[in-house]
Amino acid sequence: MIKNYLRSALRNITRHKFISFINIFGLTIGLTCCLLIVVYVVNELSYDQFNANADDIYRVTRSFNTADGIDNLHLGAVAPPFGPLLKNEFPDIKKVTRILSNGSVVIRYKDKLFNEQGSYFADENFFDFFSIKTIHGDSKTALAEPFSVMLTPEMARKYFGDEDPMNKEFRFDNQYNFKVTGIFEPFPANAQLHPQLLLSFNTLNDNAVYGKKGLETNWGNNAFFTYLLFPKGYNVDHVAAQFPAFLDKYVHFPGQPANFRELKFSKLHFQKLLDIHLNSHLDDELEQNGDIKRVYIFSAIALFILLIACINYMNLSTARSTLRAKEIGIRKVIGAQQKEIITQFLSESVLITAFSLILAVLITWLSIPLINKFSGLQLAFSSLYQPQIILAIVIMPFVIGIISGIYPAIFMSSFKPIKVLKGILKVGSGNVSFRKVLVVLQFSISIILIVATTIVFQQLKYMQQKSLGFNKEHLLTMGNAFNPTEFEAFKTEAMRDGNIKDIGRSSRIPSGRLLDDQGIQVMQGGTLQPVKAAVKYINTDYSFIPTYSMKMAAGRNFSKDFGTDTSNYVINVAASKVLGWKTPESAIGKVISYGGVNGKVIGVVDDFHFESLHQNIIPLLMRMPSFANSNYGKLSIKINGDHVQQAIASLEQTWKKYKSETPFEYTFLDEKFQRLYDSEQQQGTLFTIFSFIAIFIACLGLFGLSAFTITQRVKEIGVRKVLGASIPQIVSELSKDFLKLVFIASIIALPIAWYSMSKWLLDFAFRINIQWWVFVMAGIIAVVIAFVTISFQSIKAATANPVKSLRSE
Repeated sequence: MIKNYLRSALRNITRHKFISFINIFGLTIGLTCCLLIVVYVVNELSYDQFNANADDIYRVTRSFNTADGIDNLHLGAVAPPFGPLLKNEFPDIKKVTRILSNGSVVIRYKDKLFNEQGSYFADENFFDFFSIKTIHGDSKTALAEPFSVMLTPEMARKYFGDEDPMNKEFRFDNQYNFKVTGIFEPFPANAQLHPQLLLSFNTLNDNAVYGKKGLETNWGNNAFFTYLLFPKGYNVDHVAAQFPAFLDKYVHFPGQPANFRELKFSKLHFQKLLDIHLNSHLDDELEQNGDIKRVYIFSAIALFILLIACINYMNLSTARSTLRAKEIGIRKVIGAQQKEIITQFLSESVLITAFSLILAVLITWLSIPLINKFSGLQLAFSSLYQPQIILAIVIMPFVIGIISGIYPAIFMSSFKPIKVLKGILKVGSGNVSFRKVLVVLQFSISIILIVATTIVFQQLKYMQQKSLGFNKEHLLTMGNAFNPTEFEAFKTEAMRDGNIKDIGRSSRIPSGRLLDDQGIQVMQGGTLQPVKAAVKYINTDYSFIPTYSMKMAAGRNFSKDFGTDTSNYVINVAASKVLGWKTPESAIGKVISYGGVNGKVIGVVDDFHFESLHQNIIPLLMRMPSFANSNYGKLSIKINGDHVQQAIASLEQTWKKYKSETPFEYTFLDEKFQRLYDSEQQQGTLFTIFSFIAIFIACLGLFGLSAFTITQRVKEIGVRKVLGASIPQIVSELSKDFLKLVFIASIIALPIAWYSMSKWLLDFAFRINIQWWVFVMAGIIAVVIAFVTISFQSIKAATANPVKSLRSE
């Protein structure tokens, strides 16, 4: 019986090649989109699940708040003493491990020099938390000794070539020799960190590196990512509830009164390892995380596109119902039951879906490398190699086949054989209404995607073109490898080339995050009074502001001519407001204390966007501490935009003269700002692709509905032509009902699109206003596309010979 059903289904598919092709094509596109998004979603949800104890590992985070209790900073890392003290205080914690990122460091082996970003100090039990295979060495002991290091195979080949890397030594940051004690496999793409070098954490006990005392007492250096392993299924809320008492017991800064309570200003939190990638958006992270909202958005899009494809099958199958009416009538006359006819049509639907799924799997496999190259993602087809996903794929043809085929099967099996064989085939208005509802749903989804795509790209364009308050063009940024004396000599010689305009130093550079806050007080009534607002700071020299072409709102910049500027301050307009001064001019000369250092405000700079446009402009203080206390880890270099290559070549030559042991590497600042919006760029690109696909599939559905309806109106069209109706009049008459559906879809879709994109824009502190014309444009695009689709069928019917039309009726 099943064999007969399949043979009959295959015969009918090949008999109506054009309709079958459209059905298979539409389902293949829909299923391909669905599979691609499944790969993306599975990849996002799989982060850190490769770790054997992932369910029981938690990260400790620390938040800070102002004196009135408002959170203004939440870090994914904590101070170094927290890990060991938590283990001692709470015996239920099985293990603690800490990681400290080194940022950019220089590695030297013989005459080879490398700038590396992926180096971390790691506790010796690191591999008890992160389940990575060790290729050479013992993961239990490889990081036990100070000045030992483990590498990935890529780094081992990079440094040592074909030599055996074990027990080889290299120079780290031009200061220390490290010995290779192990090689570990690279972390998978779906990990929250990807270290290339793991340095023994015990090295930090050396006073020349960090110092054991600092590890035990430094509560201010919140740079240590700390992970805790709990017993299986342990309720960590029991420990979290005791955090306030823990802070009161252990955290004390020199000079604090005995009754000082640290928990007034900071709090500790737990964060599950498996939640970090999609649900953690803290002020510092090991690497850029994903976003659970994006997973929800693309999952919904996958379902919508699949739904549109299923609707198409319904429309196109019922559209060709008249072609199979006599077949159904004859089957019924010779004794076929309605359930047998339904089974026959469902078998066709399942067969078409299965064939479409095979094509979709093949296209997905071929597409993933292109998508990775195009989007910067690291998707893998192997993400589908999971029992539950394979099972879902196997049953998908049956589920989708039945969902998309059940309505056409019931619809066509309900034909009355006597009327069908007499050539009388009428369709009730209820069926037409249901089909129209499906088309309205298709175009509603398409219009929402058109609006979403437009607004995403408008916001991207706004972020790229908005004035940042400084000139980011032709600015190079790089690490500062110079001591103060070397820097002055380097700067003097570099600027002899007229293509080098200026060189400034700072502790951070724009496009990064402002995380540093040392507390501020303002002189009021002859005494310094604490201010509740958070004011961040950066260290700068007197060339930083001119290098960025920032504008002074009042006062002056730091100057070499004023020796007292090492204890004076320049603030931005936002800081002058939160400190209580109504105008920038009124801030000049005011006495403040920052980090315990008293000084005067000598200048107020116009507000500028140090961070991305996701964040508000933060009150900022700039200071120029004395050389002995300075931290100028970054260089900003303004070059001549007309002679970029010459400027870079000259700069590199001067750099190598003074820092031959440090590789010359730089980044253009505008590129760094562009990377801040990579996520939105990817989102906009994917929205564009999916919008096009959704509209295309919806047009196939409209094609089916128009074909179905026009088939029912063949006699009417013939009569109209005989009575003198022109082709444009007939096309207009046939099209207006369909265009009404698109108009209804617009009315439904536009409010939903406005609400959804308004919520999306809330992620940006600086954002566009949604313009009315976006909705008008989306509606017009949908109407034009629908009209073109309908016109294909309408013109064909309108130009047909009316004699044949009337005879066929």
